[in-house]
Amino acid sequence: MAFGDSAKLSKDLNGKNASDQVDVIVQFNHAPTAQYHQKVLNLGGKLLQELGLVNGAAYSMPTSALSGLAADPDVVYVTPDRPVSATGNGSPTAVLDYHNETVNAPAAWAQGLNGAGIGVAVIDSGINRLPDLYNNAVNLAEFSQDFTGAPWGSAADQYGHGTHVAGIIAGNGFRSTGWNYSYTFLGVADNVNLINLRALDQNGEGTDSQVIAAIDTAIQWKNVLNIRVINLSLGRPVYESYQLDPLCQAVEQAWKAGIVVVVAAGNGGRDNSENTQGYGTINAPGNDPYAITVGAMNTLGSPNRANDVITSYTSKGPTLIDHVVKPDLVAPGNLIISLYSPRETLNQLYSSNEIPDYLYQVNGDSAGSNTYFMLSGTSMAAPMVSGAAALLLQQSPYMTPDQVKARLMKTAYKNLIPYSTVTDSATGVVYNEQADIFTVGAGLLDIQAALGSNSLAPWTTGSALSPTATQDASGNTVLVNASPAIWNQSVLWGDSLVWGPVLQGTDASGESVLWGASAPWGSNQGSVQGTSVLWGSSVLWGSSVLWGSVTTDGDLTTAYAYGRN
Repeated sequence: MAFGDSAKLSKDLNGKNASDQVDVIVQFNHAPTAQYHQKVLNLGGKLLQELGLVNGAAYSMPTSALSGLAADPDVVYVTPDRPVSATGNGSPTAVLDYHNETVNAPAAWAQGLNGAGIGVAVIDSGINRLPDLYNNAVNLAEFSQDFTGAPWGSAADQYGHGTHVAGIIAGNGFRSTGWNYSYTFLGVADNVNLINLRALDQNGEGTDSQVIAAIDTAIQWKNVLNIRVINLSLGRPVYESYQLDPLCQAVEQAWKAGIVVVVAAGNGGRDNSENTQGYGTINAPGNDPYAITVGAMNTLGSPNRANDVITSYTSKGPTLIDHVVKPDLVAPGNLIISLYSPRETLNQLYSSNEIPDYLYQVNGDSAGSNTYFMLSGTSMAAPMVSGAAALLLQQSPYMTPDQVKARLMKTAYKNLIPYSTVTDSATGVVYNEQADIFTVGAGLLDIQAALGSNSLAPWTTGSALSPTATQDASGNTVLVNASPAIWNQSVLWGDSLVWGPVLQGTDASGESVLWGASAPWGSNQGSVQGTSVLWGSSVLWGSSVLWGSVTTDGDLTTAYAYGRN
């Protein structure tokens, strides 16, 4: 089907039969009124849900009516009500989970910081009431709401993903504390107030409209429940600029309302279908420059962060269409132990693996295996940053979302291993990875450094929007900041560089240029296509390594990171 006014219709609406019925999100130039709804109804549409947060609504309508809808001057943009899904994956093998030590969370606990009084909205598959989340009334979700249409409106987690995410943020270790346990599994900020907004179903799937409605609810309850952080361990592909994408626009509204929005980058780093070695695979809404987008690191079973390597599956920037520099930072996301309930869908899929037996070995008691299991993915990395944001806001309640983002990025650990090799034990495929600005962003989350920093960007200086990457007249890859911006020329309002010691001045590419003659993203408006690759005869950064000199570690050749695209 060819549309008459394609500028207002997203490209993924093409190819549908005229007789098809399609669920769409329509964004108008003003908040929709009864008159706007009637226009759609006159075209054979049916109102499903108002989405005032993005000046829009969700409708079901015949595909044949879309051209007429696009011709309406009050219509800004029309997209399908796209599916979104969780960004975590199961894991069949295990090493001990040291994520809290790696990101220096114990330093916060030693100062008496635990997120008390800070509301964290988890928009996911729900949260189940497990002892680690409500013992002594700690972390009991103060507010729960279902957006999936579940029977009786239940916001309980039927998939398992949201409960796992909640445990990373706020688990208090109740079921793994005592003389018979050798290891206690704690969340980053175990005294936050969890707000349970269920937007994913029993299969870990939802829609844009469901997530947007959940974000809107978080904004409405912000002042009542002191919701300062939203965690979005979910995503979907990028189809248009974040400036048009309704899911991204909802994220921006939450940010502007004073809520830090943390988003998983996605697990597309192994996707080489477009000959880009996984670059350009950041999910939406993680492609929005306002959000804090988080990639996943592998701790290799050690609390020593100097040994950490980037996972092979974490999605890489820059973003499609807009070329936003993402992720913003990284956190541990491989083989992360957190909460589960045996009857959840996700746990049934992986319960046949040796995870319960492994937890027997760790803690020597079956109670541990009935409460915890492991998942890998950027879904597990994002809640660590959400917990860190809650700790910062407990310490300094008047920080703005931009100040929180800037502080976390400035203080991120930057002395990362520049090159690593990961072998998938199931397939034998070897992945050569590097810690560059489009894989690790500003570096690895460091909670102790963030809390100990005295730098506080004045809220009047501008935003902490992630910059865009482009090519200058000399062929150098450069970063372009929004104006006004907290950082300028890659420097964060002081003497410390946000993105590391090599990114000085404007040259971010070393000998190799990101945009070649047949650039995978450039003049073709961000579409990754053609035969050119980022990893040709010279690597992305040439002989210049982003974080400094090359170091080696013999264990890297056998390091195992698990993930699915």
